[in-house]
Amino acid sequence: MLVAAFRLWAGIFASRTIVHLINRLQEYWHRCRVLTFSMKTATIIGSGPNGLSAAITLASAGISTTVVERNRQIGGACCTAETTIPGYRHDLGSSVYPMGVASPFFRSLPVDIPWIEPTAPCAHPLDDGTAVLLEHSIEDTVANLDACDGRKYRSLLDPLARGFVELAAELLGPFQHIPQHPVLLARFGFSALLPGASLARSRFLGVRGRALFAGMTAHSALSLEAPASAAVGLILMAAGHSSGWPIVRGGAQTLADALAGHLESLGGRIEVGREVMQLPEADLILADVTPRQLLHIAGSELPSAYRRKLERFRYGAGTFKIDYALSSPIPWAASECSRAATVHLGGTLEEIVASERHFTSDAPFVMLVQPSLFDPSRAPDDQHTAWAYCHTPNGSTVDRIEAIERQITRFAPNFRDCILARSISPPVALERWNPNLVGGDLSAGAMNLRQLLFRPTASLYHTPVNGLFLCGASTPPGGGVHGMAGFHAAQAALRSLVH
Repeated sequence: MLVAAFRLWAGIFASRTIVHLINRLQEYWHRCRVLTFSMKTATIIGSGPNGLSAAITLASAGISTTVVERNRQIGGACCTAETTIPGYRHDLGSSVYPMGVASPFFRSLPVDIPWIEPTAPCAHPLDDGTAVLLEHSIEDTVANLDACDGRKYRSLLDPLARGFVELAAELLGPFQHIPQHPVLLARFGFSALLPGASLARSRFLGVRGRALFAGMTAHSALSLEAPASAAVGLILMAAGHSSGWPIVRGGAQTLADALAGHLESLGGRIEVGREVMQLPEADLILADVTPRQLLHIAGSELPSAYRRKLERFRYGAGTFKIDYALSSPIPWAASECSRAATVHLGGTLEEIVASERHFTSDAPFVMLVQPSLFDPSRAPDDQHTAWAYCHTPNGSTVDRIEAIERQITRFAPNFRDCILARSISPPVALERWNPNLVGGDLSAGAMNLRQLLFRPTASLYHTPVNGLFLCGASTPPGGGVHGMAGFHAAQAALRSLVH
């Protein structure tokens, strides 16, 4: 008994000694890395969420980090301004953040992001005066659907919603990694690789379920008949049932400012009003730009073979956006639309498929956000803001104001009576404001199957120029505000310093 006790005690002592030694070695290695990195410099081109995330990652490692931004306002397409009437605050690009609140990087930061979660993530009105809502609860969502679709909806969404934290970590994780949840990932992938229209028709028999899923799939900015267009719809619906579709109190600018504040607390610097025309002097350069801007900045320094690959990168659908200052809430025929910040306007699956096939329909699918219903700071007392956009062919110059407002008044007949002012942003204006929005493409490149796997080239964040990396939404995991592309690019840059 004494011998057994002694052996147990010796084993525990030895284990603790080994653990202590490992901890000391890790601490020593971390100090050596910080000491090494503290003598290095990094310049981040662009202050969008990915640029700021890359900068935070590098500054946390002890690297002297500077962000340079061409505009006078930080945030890239994640910013807010008074574009209609003073006192009415409009999100100029991103506005609703299902992947932001789920982002492993954002969640890891000691930063208070004031998320506001609407009563329901999304509403989809129909011509019968009702609306089908994506609710936080799967059961409440099923109650909106035709009776024949309840079981199928549960079987499709319940596993993804219950495992959404793990699924988000897999989808937003490093491009090359061993899946930690292969069964969940396989369940998602089996449906995600299908065209959105095919999945809607195979899974749902009723008009309401098909319409709801079509609206979700349209966020992909792909034809609903394109392979893998179902993926975005599944992710958004699972997010709605898990972490939600929040907005940020005060607007998108609050998120950018929170990231910038944390960067500055780490010693990082931000310079605005400085457009980069050639590669700056730094040990590391991380560019939160698309391939087109990288060619402008560094084209002469890039090998011809790599330049050709960047030139082959394809951009997605454009965007025609309208910001509204309103005298009252939008008077929806289906009053339940006021429970959601995000409203999808497009009618049935068949209508949305036709609208998104070539992005030229006279009855376009319209995405509308009404943030002031949940965030009074967006407008003066008893006043409101909203924005709406539709997809267009990339770079289209066709005026879409009437087509967009015709879709809004289809489901809110007295909408025009509420309009105090409009601010119009066709594709060319969006690109002029933010060159990353090439032709009005909000995703920094088409999110088709090929460009999801190898984005923008097979080398992903790396370029042939030593110390130069891409870190924007043109790299994995692609579009959306989550900061993960910047984080992964910065990790790749750090690894290059120790190899």
